[in-house]
Amino acid sequence: MKLRYPKVHGFQLVQQIGGGGFSTVFRAVHIEDHRVAACKVVALTTETTPTERKNLSKEMRVHTALKHRNVLEFFNAVQVEPDQDLPYHPGIYMLLELAAGGDLFDKIAPDIGISEELAHYYFTQMMAGLDYIHGEGVCHRDLKPENLLLDAAGTLKISDFGLCTVYKLKETGKTRLLTERCGSLPYMAPEMKGNNDPYEAVSIDMWGAGVILFAMLAGNTPWDEPTRRSYEFSRYLSGHCFDEDPWNRFSNSVLSLLTGMLAVDSSRRMTPAEIRGHPWMIRYVDIASRGLSSLASSLTESLRQTGDLAIASPDIALYVDGDGDQIMGTASHNTQFTQTLMLFSQTQGGTRYTPHLTRFYAKLGPHIMLPLIEEALTNLGVKWKSAVEVDVVQSSGVTKVLRMRIGGYDKRKLLYKGWVELEHFSRGETEGTYCLMQRDQGNPISWRQLWRDVCQSSTVWPHIYKNPRYEDA
Repeated sequence: MKLRYPKVHGFQLVQQIGGGGFSTVFRAVHIEDHRVAACKVVALTTETTPTERKNLSKEMRVHTALKHRNVLEFFNAVQVEPDQDLPYHPGIYMLLELAAGGDLFDKIAPDIGISEELAHYYFTQMMAGLDYIHGEGVCHRDLKPENLLLDAAGTLKISDFGLCTVYKLKETGKTRLLTERCGSLPYMAPEMKGNNDPYEAVSIDMWGAGVILFAMLAGNTPWDEPTRRSYEFSRYLSGHCFDEDPWNRFSNSVLSLLTGMLAVDSSRRMTPAEIRGHPWMIRYVDIASRGLSSLASSLTESLRQTGDLAIASPDIALYVDGDGDQIMGTASHNTQFTQTLMLFSQTQGGTRYTPHLTRFYAKLGPHIMLPLIEEALTNLGVKWKSAVEVDVVQSSGVTKVLRMRIGGYDKRKLLYKGWVELEHFSRGETEGTYCLMQRDQGNPISWRQLWRDVCQSSTVWPHIYKNPRYEDA
């Protein structure tokens, strides 16, 4: 019996847009109601442990109760057990708000970052979401770039509550200290790396938020771990880092906020109220009044500076229809913001929604490009598995795509995993390969650096289409 995906409360899973390994994320549509959502599918097997099931149950229970503009909304879920005699893939199907704008940090150039004005716009949204989460008695514990998403209007959404925990009873206000060590090293507070002493919940989220603010401004994390084993963290402890790039790029105002949030002694770390009242936070920023197109252009400014957009959006008439009009569409995830971000690509299968700017178009066919990309990955020390041909559902039907699994470790010693997809395209007199590099684990900034290294490799670079409008921007 061939297994398929069920409808989830009326939503049909139509396109894989992320995930891999134990979970997969799909774009899902409700035809009758003209609605769109995301569906995260976590595979269930006979080997799924009771502890894993308990953690999934806790994640869904907590996430369901959180309703805020800056928190990705959890709509509903269904569960298909592996021992049920049903024609569906076993798993937990979590129906979520679709973050149509993709990863925030997918739009930020490595080691460059975004302007203070734009960082202020998104950081204040993240803090608003965190204040609400903490007010509900929940600590996130896993704040990092890959958990910050954007909706179709460019609004920030905090996601992934897999490591969250309840630290406060709303009814009484009584709090408890936490003991579990969890999270990713570059974003983990120092007190979580020391002995087994209990730690204060809100304080560790403030540390993580400080690391994220740094990453917005610098295009990288400040260190690989908050211990003296890290050269960069040792420079921070001694104060020597402040005369060096990128710290010396920051204004005095944002620098005082960063150091207050990244106070190593948690008792001296800034509280949410102190952060909200900081001069950098309360200054007036009018970026929202300029419109969605302006917001998207500001967000991708660093990608224009580096030439990344010249690769991701080549000048080969891929964004016009047969009458020469720009492709707009009417879907709820197709807005001025997502259009300006160019998250819709033309391929052989038609207009394809791809919430990733880590893509390129090449002049050679997929089966010719594949060994060239394999060679580039090998030279970069990236592990890869042989590509297989798979069916991908698109607007015009099912399309054959070559898909290759890749993985490795970035400069921060963090694991990354993802896919390289190769698809034939033809547009007018232009044809070749549409290549999408889709991350499902790891830092989006590191993934963008890997994408750039692959593009600029000696085997791939000569065959890439480029847009001269962006090359010298």
